[in-house]
Amino acid sequence: MTKVEEADASLRRDLGRFAASPRVARLLVGAAFLAAYVVLEWVSFIHEYKGVPVTPWNPGLGLVFALMIIAGARYAAVLFAGALLAEIIVLRSNLDWWVVFGIATAIAAAYGGMAIVARRWFQLDPALSRLRDIVVILTAGGAGAILSALALSLLLMADAKLDFADALVASTPLLVGDIIGIAVGTPLTLRFLLYPRDEARALTEHLPSFAVFAITVLALLWLILGIEGVNGSHLFYLLFLPAMVAAVRHGFDGACIGLATIQLALVGVLHAHGYSTAEFTEFQILMLVLTATALIVGVVVSERRAAERATRQMAALLREKGADAADAARHNLVSGMASAVAHEINQPMTAARALARSAQQILTLPEPDLPRAQANLARLIDQIDHVGAVVRRMRELLRRGRPHLSTTDIGDTLRDAILLVRADAGAADLVIDLDIPDNLPPVHADRVQLQQVALNLIRNAIDALKGAGVENPEIRVAVRLLDGPARVEVQVLDNGPGIDEAVSSRLFEPLTTSKHEGLGLGLSISKSIIESHGGVLWLESAKPGATEFRFSLPLDNPQSM
Repeated sequence: MTKVEEADASLRRDLGRFAASPRVARLLVGAAFLAAYVVLEWVSFIHEYKGVPVTPWNPGLGLVFALMIIAGARYAAVLFAGALLAEIIVLRSNLDWWVVFGIATAIAAAYGGMAIVARRWFQLDPALSRLRDIVVILTAGGAGAILSALALSLLLMADAKLDFADALVASTPLLVGDIIGIAVGTPLTLRFLLYPRDEARALTEHLPSFAVFAITVLALLWLILGIEGVNGSHLFYLLFLPAMVAAVRHGFDGACIGLATIQLALVGVLHAHGYSTAEFTEFQILMLVLTATALIVGVVVSERRAAERATRQMAALLREKGADAADAARHNLVSGMASAVAHEINQPMTAARALARSAQQILTLPEPDLPRAQANLARLIDQIDHVGAVVRRMRELLRRGRPHLSTTDIGDTLRDAILLVRADAGAADLVIDLDIPDNLPPVHADRVQLQQVALNLIRNAIDALKGAGVENPEIRVAVRLLDGPARVEVQVLDNGPGIDEAVSSRLFEPLTTSKHEGLGLGLSISKSIIESHGGVLWLESAKPGATEFRFSLPLDNPQSM
């Protein structure tokens, strides 16, 4: 379903609440818009030329054209009936019946056809959320106005009511009136019918600023039209200021409301001052230029704000997904280390059980060796403490929430990481060599996150060495203290098969992996963790037999922390 069809269905649903059937709802819609068209024709009719209405302001047309865009060209029947009633009731035309019928037919056919073109050919979004939609509205309205004015002129000349010169005089205000009616009335009507209710309630908060806007417009119109001896059209550009302010401050909706306010005030003032058709048309041409400019500015502002909102939402979604991915990576890491954890816990628990039985047997002897029992109990407590440390490390690794920054011993962090992967390394028959200098200063970091980075790099090395057929597979983890600036650098080196150049160039991008079952998130997350600590993570070497990753951390507390 297209956006136009969705808008049509939404309108029918809303109106269907007051009707027993969809057909009755459509009849109610048609009757309401027909009544509004006739009333607006009566209110806006000011000038005529040889029996032809030439007031260059046709708000009813803009209203019904919006209905045809939303609900389909079948509502051209409303425009046909409205044009007939306007000729009979409002204008009290003395034209022949076939001319009146032809005028109504020409108007309905021209604008109904343009509504079809806008809907089907250009896939117009009735919410007018893009600049192209405004261009389509103005183009379709202008084309319909040209066709309608041409048809009316030909009909009136055929009836000998007007000659060619009269047709040129009458067609200009007719053309301007239809275009300005659509340019001002159609966007406002579309936005009114389709505006989200929650946003409409938010828009009411700006009523005081709209009141100030209306007062400013009236004051400027008094200045433009009230100064004697000055052609008001020369000062019309002053109205661009409030129109642009409304468009920039409130976007497309502000432009629509502001333009409607300016148009109504302008028509009222021109009518009150008794301006002629030619002068009225001159002001309406300027108003048309103002309308097109304000609508374009307003929709561009709204598009930019929508893009900014979408960017913020996407950034928030990416942060959320990043956090979920980090969590998934931690859980995946822990799942892969299940055997290692079982091994780490099983050894001290077996030793603790043996020491407990030994102490029990010693204490049951007639002359128990109390120093020996006490020594066994002390070793038993050490083994239990070791089990507790393993469990605590795993619990911290699964911990969620913001990083806990503190002074961290990078050496102890690396030793704990190696302890967690010792079983996997033993199963792969490889050696992990740890080289940590003495008196290494602490770093200011989240210990669990640094451990996650170290685990990811070491496990990647283990996975690369498994089944690679390397003689004497080995992983070397080393720490160096560097100056200028003062930092700690950690190196993870293996003698595996290396990394393909095509993969290494984008190794730290999300979803990039060389492992069959890898998620491609580990290195990306690790890089983010190190960078959040003010450090750098990089691939030092991708060569076979000398694959090396490094990361460095500053010894001073980063400002961003």
